[in-house]
Amino acid sequence: MEYYLSVILFCLVTSITPGPNNIMLMSSGLNHGVLKTVPHISGIIIGFPLMVAALGFGLGTIFLNYPVIHQVIKIAGISYLLFLAWKIANTTRANAGKHLREPLTFMQAAAFQWLNPKAWVIAIGAIATFTTVGNIEMQVIIIVFTYLFVGTFSMGLWLMMGASLQKILHSQKQLQVFNVVMAILLVLSIVPIVVMEFDGGA
Repeated sequence: MEYYLSVILFCLVTSITPGPNNIMLMSSGLNHGVLKTVPHISGIIIGFPLMVAALGFGLGTIFLNYPVIHQVIKIAGISYLLFLAWKIANTTRANAGKHLREPLTFMQAAAFQWLNPKAWVIAIGAIATFTTVGNIEMQVIIIVFTYLFVGTFSMGLWLMMGASLQKILHSQKQLQVFNVVMAILLVLSIVPIVVMEFDGGA
């Protein structure tokens, strides 16, 4: 029982705290509403547990043998997040269609997990912490399904918070300020990952 409670707590804390996924969902909820963001959040809800499963069932050994592949993915992910931050910062309700187009599709959001630095840290941390040799398959399955349910709850809160702000932020100036703040938070969310990368290479 203690094992299950620990996994649930870990999944809750890591999925409900601010990160690229949650910040993007909150921004999309405000700019596009809940219904249009459903494919985006669905892609995260399914995509991240699949990523955990892939790493847990052996894909991680590829990155151990060829660390340059992991390094390239990290750099690509950080670059993509900075690009998304720039697009969010330059979005107003009037030009949302031009700058953000539509919210991410299901496949885009699912694929984005492999470029999300926080997702990598969480997935590897969960596997390293909550699996043991000899029972790893069942433990990975437990982690995957826990994230499936806990992640749905956590990210749904962020999406609803963003959508609820539609009733509060009426002027273009207010919306612009909100999007700039979200862009800054998105950049700040990857700072710890960048710092860890430099420290690890020192």
